[in-house]
Amino acid sequence: MPMPLGGQMTAHWDVVGVGVNTVDLLAVVDAFPAPDTKHELRALSELPGGETATALAACARLGWRARYVGRFGSDLRGQTARIDLANSGVDLSACTTAAAAQAVSVIFVDNQGRRTVLWSRSLELDLQPADVDPAVVTAGRILLSDAHQPEAATHAARCARTAGIPTILDIDSTGAGRDALLRETDILITSADFPEAFTGKSALGAALRALAGEFRPRLVCTTLGRHGSLALVEDREIRTEGFDVPVVDSTGAGDAFRGGFVAGWLASAGTSAGTPQVEAVLTYANAVAALACRRLGARSGLPTVDEVARLLTSNRRTA
Repeated sequence: MPMPLGGQMTAHWDVVGVGVNTVDLLAVVDAFPAPDTKHELRALSELPGGETATALAACARLGWRARYVGRFGSDLRGQTARIDLANSGVDLSACTTAAAAQAVSVIFVDNQGRRTVLWSRSLELDLQPADVDPAVVTAGRILLSDAHQPEAATHAARCARTAGIPTILDIDSTGAGRDALLRETDILITSADFPEAFTGKSALGAALRALAGEFRPRLVCTTLGRHGSLALVEDREIRTEGFDVPVVDSTGAGDAFRGGFVAGWLASAGTSAGTPQVEAVLTYANAVAALACRRLGARSGLPTVDEVARLLTSNRRTA
């Protein structure tokens, strides 16, 4: 990897995450409905999700010690979200509850596993910089955040950098406050359309280089669904293929990739440095993301260490 892990091997947490959690209402349909039409629901489920929360659940599932810093709603869905994340093995001692409804997403999933997301989230659920305790966010070896609460995430990232802890940012949309957050980011992992949308470049490789040139992350990577990922490290492009698995639902696959990236990095600590190690971490992340698509919902398909190992040895790559 292009930088060392932070903290000590004896740090209380392997990864601390600052970001959002949701409850997802998943509607399975044959195809996304056109306006003024009626369609049969193949299935309807209510399951937990959210970028950072799901990535941390993936880390915990893979055997790493994960702490979540966020805010839940005070309604029944908020309680459900809290209980599920705790049952996943994620520490919630730094979390709070707001006098607001839990954040929800309505997700249409078609018969090819693709999804369209509608979301609703009260501003009362947002963390502010004053809500971020430096001692809490620097208690791990890696800090992971998303960009939905940019001011709080920026403050957390600054605290981590001061403590020598690497920062990983999950970002999929443009908006206010992103520039400051990007400047505090060591490892930048984006959705497929973010680099071109943010930079205005018409080619993905050029967009990644523009992000790297302006914000100076040690590694910038974009997830490409079934096609794997494309990363830029020290001006070298690294493309890693995806894995061929039966896809039920791609909800949360990007979050699982980020969790897999963290887990792969932690697992590889102490091995030989250089590009092969970066490629191994990215390959591991792709395997975790692929396996997460096996079941409906963001977390239902999150794999174990043994399941990832079996997929890696099977070498079932996509074309």
